[in-house]
Amino acid sequence: MPSPRSVTENAKVITGGLAFGESPRWHEGRLWLCNWGTGEIVAVDEGGKSKVMLTVPAVLPYSIDWLPDGRLLVISGREGLLLRQEADGTLVTHADLRQLSKNPWNEIVVDGRGNVYVNGGGPVPAPGEHFGPGTIVLIMPDGAVRQVAENIAFANGMAVTPDNKTLIVAESHARRLTAFDIGDDGELSNRRVWADLGNDYPDGICLDAEGCVWYADVPNRHCVRVREGGTKLDRVEVDRGCFACMLGGADGRTLFITAAEWRGFEHMVSDARTGQVLSAEAPAPGIGWPSYSSGNRW
Repeated sequence: MPSPRSVTENAKVITGGLAFGESPRWHEGRLWLCNWGTGEIVAVDEGGKSKVMLTVPAVLPYSIDWLPDGRLLVISGREGLLLRQEADGTLVTHADLRQLSKNPWNEIVVDGRGNVYVNGGGPVPAPGEHFGPGTIVLIMPDGAVRQVAENIAFANGMAVTPDNKTLIVAESHARRLTAFDIGDDGELSNRRVWADLGNDYPDGICLDAEGCVWYADVPNRHCVRVREGGTKLDRVEVDRGCFACMLGGADGRTLFITAAEWRGFEHMVSDARTGQVLSAEAPAPGIGWPSYSSGNRW
C-alpha cells in the first residue's frame, strides 16, 4: 500500500494556550471546541480570535453538538448527564445516562433527524491498563433513551453519513473504524469493520464529500484521511498528539486539528497549556454529521 500523501507543509497554528481541545465543531462561521480541564466551551474564528462561549460544570470528558433547532447539547461525561442550553442560556438536563452506566461518557453526535448518539461508559482503568469495553446509547427526539451497541474498544469520535443511514465510530484500542447501519428507528445493526488502521489509534473523526474519514491520532501525532477498506490517502503530521479534527471554513475545505502534548491520563488536568488549534487545506469539503454548516440539517 503506498504511503499517504503528506500535507504537513500546509499546517499552521490558529491559536494556542489551550489545555486539551476536544470535540471540535464548525458552527455559525467559527470552530467551537471543548477545552478539557477548564470546563470552557470556546469558539475560534479562522483568524485565531477566540471567545469563551460557555462554562459548564464538568472538567473532562465533555463533548458538544447541536439539535436541529439550534440548541446546544453538552455531554457531561463523569456526571452521566446530557445537558441542553435553553434560549436564555441556562443549562437543563436533556437526558440522564446514569441508569445505563456509572462510568464516564465521552463523545456525542446528532444526526440529521435529531437522533443523539453518545458513547463511552466503559470502566475506568487501573494505572497502565485500558478502559473497559464501552457502549453507544441513543436518545430519541421524544426523549427515550436506550443502548444500541456494546463492546466498543474505547469509543472515541463518531460521525453519521449525510443520508443518515450509517454511523462510524473510532475504536481507539482496536485500532479501527467500525460502521453500523442506522434503522428508521435509530437502532444500529450490521456491525462491521469500516477500516483497519494498522498501527494507528483513531480518536476524533469527521467525514468528507468523497466518502473518506479524517481521524486524529494521539500517540502517532498525526491526522490521516482514509477510504473505506483502509487505504490511507493523506496525512498531516504535527509535533504533539492529535485529539480530534473537523472540516470547516467558508467552503468546508479547511481541516482543523486540536492537538496537545500527551503525558498520560493522570496528567490531563494540570496547569500545562500546550493545546493548539491547527489548520490545513483539505482535498474535499466536510459533509454529514457533525455538520460543518449549521444550516445543513435535514
